[in-house]
Amino acid sequence: MSTFDNAVSIHPYFKIQQGQMEACKVLLGQFIEKVVNEKNCLHYNFTFNGDILFCREAYRNADALLEHAENCGGVFQELLNISTLTRVEIHGPAAELETLKPAFAELNPDYFVLECGIGR
Repeated sequence: MSTFDNAVSIHPYFKIQQGQMEACKVLLGQFIEKVVNEKNCLHYNFTFNGDILFCREAYRNADALLEHAENCGGVFQELLNISTLTRVEIHGPAAELETLKPAFAELNPDYFVLECGIGR
Protein backbone atom coordinates (compact mmCIF):
# COMPACT_ATOMS: atom_id res chain seq x y z
CA MET A 1 0.00 0.00 0.00
CA SER A 2 1.34 3.42 -0.94
CA THR A 3 1.82 6.23 1.57
CA PHE A 4 -0.38 8.29 -0.70
CA ASP A 5 -3.48 6.05 -0.88
CA ASN A 6 -5.48 8.36 1.39
CA ALA A 7 -3.22 11.40 1.19
CA VAL A 8 -4.69 14.87 0.92
CA SER A 9 -3.03 18.12 0.03
CA ILE A 10 -4.10 21.69 0.60
CA HIS A 11 -2.91 24.50 -1.65
CA PRO A 12 -3.38 27.99 -0.18
CA TYR A 13 -2.24 31.13 -2.02
CA PHE A 14 -1.72 34.43 -0.17
CA LYS A 15 -1.03 37.93 -1.45
CA ILE A 16 1.28 39.59 1.07
CA GLN A 17 0.44 43.21 1.85
CA GLN A 18 2.94 45.85 0.84
CA GLY A 19 5.62 46.31 3.48
CA GLN A 20 4.78 43.03 5.25
CA MET A 21 7.25 40.61 3.64
CA GLU A 22 9.64 40.53 6.62
CA ALA A 23 6.75 39.95 9.04
CA CYS A 24 5.52 37.19 6.74
CA LYS A 25 8.90 35.45 6.78
CA VAL A 26 8.93 35.52 10.58
CA LEU A 27 5.54 33.77 10.56
CA LEU A 28 6.82 31.15 8.13
CA GLY A 29 9.43 30.19 10.72
CA GLN A 30 6.67 29.87 13.32
CA PHE A 31 4.70 27.56 11.02
CA ILE A 32 7.76 25.36 10.49
CA GLU A 33 8.37 25.14 14.26
CA LYS A 34 4.82 23.87 14.73
CA VAL A 35 4.76 21.47 11.78
CA VAL A 36 8.16 19.84 12.35
CA ASN A 37 6.63 17.47 14.91
CA GLU A 38 3.50 16.56 12.92
CA LYS A 39 4.24 12.89 12.19
CA ASN A 40 1.53 12.61 9.51
CA CYS A 41 2.73 15.55 7.44
CA LEU A 42 4.20 14.23 4.18
CA HIS A 43 5.73 17.52 3.07
CA TYR A 44 5.44 21.17 4.03
CA ASN A 45 7.22 24.12 2.45
CA PHE A 46 6.72 27.64 1.16
CA THR A 47 7.38 29.22 -2.22
CA PHE A 48 7.12 32.80 -3.45
CA ASN A 49 6.31 34.44 -6.76
CA GLY A 50 6.90 38.11 -5.97
CA ASP A 51 4.40 39.00 -3.25
CA ILE A 52 2.40 35.79 -3.72
CA LEU A 53 3.07 33.12 -1.10
CA PHE A 54 2.17 29.49 -1.73
CA CYS A 55 2.31 26.73 0.87
CA ARG A 56 3.07 23.26 -0.54
CA GLU A 57 1.72 20.76 1.96
CA ALA A 58 0.37 17.21 2.07
CA TYR A 59 -0.84 14.87 4.80
CA ARG A 60 -1.42 11.11 5.15
CA ASN A 61 -5.19 11.56 5.35
CA ALA A 62 -7.98 13.99 6.23
CA ASP A 63 -7.54 13.52 9.97
CA ALA A 64 -3.89 14.55 9.70
CA LEU A 65 -4.86 17.72 7.83
CA LEU A 66 -7.47 18.52 10.49
CA GLU A 67 -4.82 18.06 13.20
CA HIS A 68 -2.52 20.39 11.28
CA ALA A 69 -5.22 23.04 10.96
CA GLU A 70 -5.77 22.94 14.72
CA ASN A 71 -2.05 23.03 15.44
CA CYS A 72 -1.37 26.03 13.18
CA GLY A 73 -4.65 27.94 13.48
CA GLY A 74 -3.21 30.79 15.54
CA VAL A 75 -0.30 31.46 13.19
CA PHE A 76 -2.66 31.15 10.21
CA GLN A 77 -4.82 33.92 11.68
CA GLU A 78 -1.71 36.10 12.13
CA LEU A 79 -0.80 35.52 8.48
CA LEU A 80 -4.29 36.63 7.44
CA ASN A 81 -3.64 39.93 9.26
CA ILE A 82 -0.86 40.75 6.79
CA SER A 83 -2.11 39.01 3.65
CA THR A 84 -5.16 38.14 1.59
CA LEU A 85 -6.02 34.50 1.03
CA THR A 86 -6.68 34.52 -2.72
CA ARG A 87 -7.27 30.84 -3.47
CA VAL A 88 -7.45 27.48 -1.71
CA GLU A 89 -7.50 24.06 -3.32
CA ILE A 90 -7.84 20.74 -1.51
CA HIS A 91 -6.90 17.54 -3.37
CA GLY A 92 -7.47 13.92 -2.41
CA PRO A 93 -9.72 10.87 -2.49
CA ALA A 94 -13.45 11.65 -2.45
CA ALA A 95 -14.07 10.11 0.99
CA GLU A 96 -11.21 12.08 2.55
CA LEU A 97 -12.48 15.32 0.99
CA GLU A 98 -15.96 14.75 2.43
CA THR A 99 -14.39 14.55 5.89
CA LEU A 100 -12.70 17.93 5.34
CA LYS A 101 -15.60 19.93 3.89
CA PRO A 102 -17.21 21.04 7.18
CA ALA A 103 -13.93 22.24 8.70
CA PHE A 104 -12.80 24.18 5.62
CA ALA A 105 -16.13 25.53 4.38
CA GLU A 106 -15.41 29.14 5.43
CA LEU A 107 -12.30 29.19 3.21
CA ASN A 108 -14.46 28.29 0.18
CA PRO A 109 -11.88 25.92 -1.32
CA ASP A 110 -12.01 24.23 -4.71
CA TYR A 111 -12.02 20.47 -4.19
CA PHE A 112 -10.17 18.18 -6.60
CA VAL A 113 -11.06 14.48 -6.43
CA LEU A 114 -8.25 11.99 -6.98
CA GLU A 115 -8.82 9.88 -10.08
CA CYS A 116 -5.64 7.84 -10.48
CA GLY A 117 -1.85 7.94 -10.14
CA ILE A 118 1.10 6.37 -8.36
CA GLY A 119 2.86 7.04 -5.09
CA ARG A 120 5.84 5.61 -3.30
